[in-house]
Parts: sequence; structure tokens; C-alpha cells
Amino acid sequence: MICFTYPGQGSQKAGMGSAWVDHPSWELVAEASEAAGRDVSRLLLDADDDELRHTRNSQIATFMVSMIALDAVTRVGIETAGHAGHSLGEYSALVAAGVVDFLDGVRLVSERGEAMQVAAEEQEGTMAAVMGLDDDLVEQACEQADGNVWVANYNAPGQVVIAGAPPMVDTAGAIAKDLGAKRVMPLPVGGAFHTPFMASAQDRLGKAVDKIEFRVPDHPVYANVDAAAHTGAHTWIDLLNSQLTSAVRWRQSVHNMCDDGYTTFVELGPGAVLTGTVNRTAKECQSLKVNAPADIDAVLEALAVPPVASGGPLEGEALFATERLVVSPAAGVFQPTEENLLGAGVHAGQLLGRVGDTEVHTPWGGVIMGYLAVEGERVTASQPIAWLRTG
Repeated sequence: MICFTYPGQGSQKAGMGSAWVDHPSWELVAEASEAAGRDVSRLLLDADDDELRHTRNSQIATFMVSMIALDAVTRVGIETAGHAGHSLGEYSALVAAGVVDFLDGVRLVSERGEAMQVAAEEQEGTMAAVMGLDDDLVEQACEQADGNVWVANYNAPGQVVIAGAPPMVDTAGAIAKDLGAKRVMPLPVGGAFHTPFMASAQDRLGKAVDKIEFRVPDHPVYANVDAAAHTGAHTWIDLLNSQLTSAVRWRQSVHNMCDDGYTTFVELGPGAVLTGTVNRTAKECQSLKVNAPADIDAVLEALAVPPVASGGPLEGEALFATERLVVSPAAGVFQPTEENLLGAGVHAGQLLGRVGDTEVHTPWGGVIMGYLAVEGERVTASQPIAWLRTG
């Protein structure tokens, strides 16, 4: 089975939206800017790394690249059987699974970023990655430091993040080295996230969460707080309210997903942090990424050959590498062209029909194998309407 994963804060980089500007999925940015009340496109295109380190900027920017990548893979027919996000990425997962509406997701992420920024300014904190030490020994180092320092992220075997007051993080890091850690690496963040230092942000965000309508997910979503799969709607109110002050149990989530039958993980968003953690945690599984349009064909080709661990076709995969879906560019009534194109060859850019007053052109050349919408059917934006074979 395929699971879509979504990265968190720290994966952002300057110019990470530039590869997507000419892609149809970029249209989401204008909607997000209106909902957030700020120019999100500028963050994705023009903001430098220093500006993007600010929590209020990095979170909405990272979330948007995940949403663009999700929309893009959906347009070519790649489907998932589950969702999981790391920290901020959990909000991306909830929007992707249909638990939270996209525009509500934009507003929640914006509020989360602001709340965490303010909390970090009120209470000085930092984070550090402890490499090459077992989880229980990292926990022991925090306990022996005897102060405000806690485990914040269980990312992968031998990769645990600690957070808290800067002197206490230094002390716990030194103890971890004495216990056998290969390296303790300070992280360039502005706060002690996923610790009690985020209590004020938790209170502020909780008020925003209480205003959101939560729906049943299309597929299970694995939560950071308990590493378990959740298939209900309202359970997410408590999970999100707990997330900011609780450790991210990512390694445990990956183990649980593997136990539940997931064999392929596709990271949607900037960077490849989660791809790396899956490679370290579940070496028998396939780990792929989409953070630019150029990655999509590579993912399609990889999905055409299921990993050995899957034992057969992947649940959640819709198309083979030589197949593409043409999706509706707008909402309205679909009217195909007068020519009978079924089974006929078409070239890239050829007109296939109209949705309302909007023309539908195929982005690819190939053979029309079938229509997924019939003449006179009302379709929504991004709904598949035709199936091509390109190879």
C-alpha cells in the first residue's frame, strides 16, 4: 500500500515554489493568500532563508508546497491508502485526507505559526538532534539534566531531537555524548517545539481548532501524539490540542504503518527529510518524494514496479507509468469535442472539450483510452475526465 507523507518545519528553503509557478497546481497559492490575508507567493518565491526561518513564515510556506505537490500528483492519478505528517505536516495530512477543508487548513496553519512564534518569543528555547543513541538513553540524558529539557521528536533509529531551555539542552547533549551519542547537533530553530514551552501556543491554537468542522478521513491518518491510525473525525480535536506540547512519535508511526501493510511512502513537499527517516526506519520499504514537477514522472515509473515487500499491486496506486489522467481545470458542465477521439491519438495541447466556458486541453500526447466524465455531466475542478496512454 502507498502512504503519502508530509514534512514539517525545517524542510523549507528559499525559492522552493519556483519550480511550480507554471504548473496548474500553482492556482492554489492565490486561494491561500486570500484566506491567510498575506502574499504566500512571495514567501514561496522571494523570501530568503533567514525570513523563512521565522515560524510564522516557514509553516504556511511548507504547508503550501505540500498542498501543491498533492494537487499535482492527484492530477496524474496517483492515489494513496493512508496519510501521515510530521508536526506541521499533520495539518497537511488532515487536509489531504479531507478531514479539514483546504481554506480552513490555511487558516489553522497560519494561526499555528503565529501562536508558536509568540510562544517562542515569550519563552527562550532551542532544539538539538542527538545522533547514534537509543531512545531510552536519550530520555535518560534529559532526566539526568534535571531541568527543562525533553525529547521532542522520535524521528528514526538513532535520531532523536531534544528541546527546552538552551542551558539544559546543552547539559543533556553533553550527558548524551557521555552515554555514547555519536553527535549532538544544534538545530537552527527559534523555540522549544513539542515541549511544555509551547503551552501558551496550545491554548491559542485550541480556540482556532474548536471553530473548525472536522470530517471523516478518506483514508487513515496516523497521529504524531500516539503514532496510531485514526479513521474518525472528532478525535482530531484532542489530538491537535495535545500535539504542540507532546513529542512527535514519527519513528513509531512508520513502524505502525509498516505493520499495517504500507510498503511505499511518497513524501509530498519541500526537501527529503521524511524520505530519509523512512529509509532508516523501514529499509525494506520504498521511499519516494515529490517536491518539484520533475519528480512526478520518476514516481510514476517507480510505482509501476512495486517493491518486493508489497508482494503484488499497490493499493492506492491508480495508474501505471505510461498512463495519465486529464483533469478538469474548472467546475461546470463537461462537453467533449464533436470528434470521436476515443481510441484516437492526440497531441500535447489538443482540445478535448469544455467545462462550462473553459477549454480542456491535454498536457500530454498519447491515445485516449476512455472518458471518466460523460457529456453533460457536472464536474468539479481537478476531477479526472479522460484517461490517456502515453507510452
